[in-house]
Amino acid sequence: MAIYHLDIKIIKRSDGRSVVAAAAYRAGARLFDERYQTEWSYEKKQKDIGYSEILVPEGSPEWVKNRNELWNAVEALEKRKDAQLARDMVLALPVELSREQQIELLKSYCKKSFVDRGMIADINVHLDNPNNPHAHILLTLREITPEGFGKKVRAWNKASVVIEQRKCWEELTNEALARSGFEQRVDCRSLKDRGLDL
Repeated sequence: MAIYHLDIKIIKRSDGRSVVAAAAYRAGARLFDERYQTEWSYEKKQKDIGYSEILVPEGSPEWVKNRNELWNAVEALEKRKDAQLARDMVLALPVELSREQQIELLKSYCKKSFVDRGMIADINVHLDNPNNPHAHILLTLREITPEGFGKKVRAWNKASVVIEQRKCWEELTNEALARSGFEQRVDCRSLKDRGLDL
């Protein structure tokens, strides 16, 4: 049954995190971390990765489509020991939809909610549990221009923007379910806001 799950966190250096390591894990890839001079290898996870792509705004330089270059550039730009490196999102994909439909839904959502606003979205579909297909999305925090990264966009952190992103996933998911003939619907509201005492 389709469920609504969308969790957003920030990857922070103050937590001892590396965004290169995070990207390697989510993509089931081997990436070299220039900041820490360490290779992160998660290639054994590759069998669980159903889809992987980096979606970029129009006019972005070609190198940002290379996962190793992209996330090392993000690490290099941030000088502070408490720097915020990326937005980290996990969302549940509807089990009712085919793999192709799930990917189409995910890409449409990322384009509308993130890429069209100027963010780069590194998306990876994980299939390690057949009953819980889900996607990991790593999002950049800085504007991207043909010359490279610019300033951080504080407006992307607003609570109202997050609410829009949550609502957009609900709407696009329900449209996809309806198109495929399913009656199930998801709801981005909390159980309390829905009046459910659970």
